[in-house]
Amino acid sequence: MMTLSTNKPRRGRPPKIARENSDTKAILIRSGLEHLTENGFASSGIDQILKKVGVPKGSFYHYFSSKEAFGKTVIEHYAHYFEKKLDKSLLDDNHLPLQRIINFVDDAKAGIIRHHFKRGCLVGNLGQEVDLLPESFRQQLIDIFYSWQQRMTNCLELAKEQGQIAKTSNCNLLAELFWIGWEGAVSRAKLVGSVEPLDNFVNYFIDNLTRV
Repeated sequence: MMTLSTNKPRRGRPPKIARENSDTKAILIRSGLEHLTENGFASSGIDQILKKVGVPKGSFYHYFSSKEAFGKTVIEHYAHYFEKKLDKSLLDDNHLPLQRIINFVDDAKAGIIRHHFKRGCLVGNLGQEVDLLPESFRQQLIDIFYSWQQRMTNCLELAKEQGQIAKTSNCNLLAELFWIGWEGAVSRAKLVGSVEPLDNFVNYFIDNLTRV
C-alpha cells in the first residue's frame, strides 16, 4: 500500500529556481551594456560584469563563446535601443524636421544627466578605442554609424522638401557631419560634467542649416 510522506518541508533557504527560468542572457547583456559604456571594452573583464549580477562564469559561456562574441552582442543591442530612440524623435510627425533633431538632442541630454555623465554613447566610446578592439568590431561600428546617418539624412531631406533648409543642401554630408560633431560633443559633455557642449553643438548645427 502506498503511504503519503509526512515529512515537512525543511526551513531555510527557498528552493533554487533554475537560472534558465529568468532571462540570464538579458541580464548579462544589460550588465555588459552598463559596464562597457562606462569603462570601455579593452579594460573590462568578464569577471567584473559577472560579479555585479551574480552570474557564474559557466553560465556566461553557455550563452557566449568568448568576450568578443559577448561584446558584439552588447553592441548590437545598444544599436537597436539607440535606433528606437532616434526613430521616436526623427519620425515624429507632430514636429517639423529640424525640431525633431532638437528633440532627439534634448532626450539624449536627459539620459546623460540621469546617468551622471558617466556613460555617453557606447558606439562612440568604442570607436575611440578601435585599435584595441577585436577587428570584427570595426565593421559593426561602421555599419551602426551608417544606419544612424541614414536616419538623419532622411530627416534632413524632409526638411529640404518643406523649405526649412536650402534646396542645394547635401543632406547625406550634413548627416555625416552631425554624427561626427555629436560624438565629440558627447565626449566633451562627459569630461566637463555639463550638457552645455551638446547645446552649443546642436545650436550651431541648426543655425548653419538655416542660413541662406
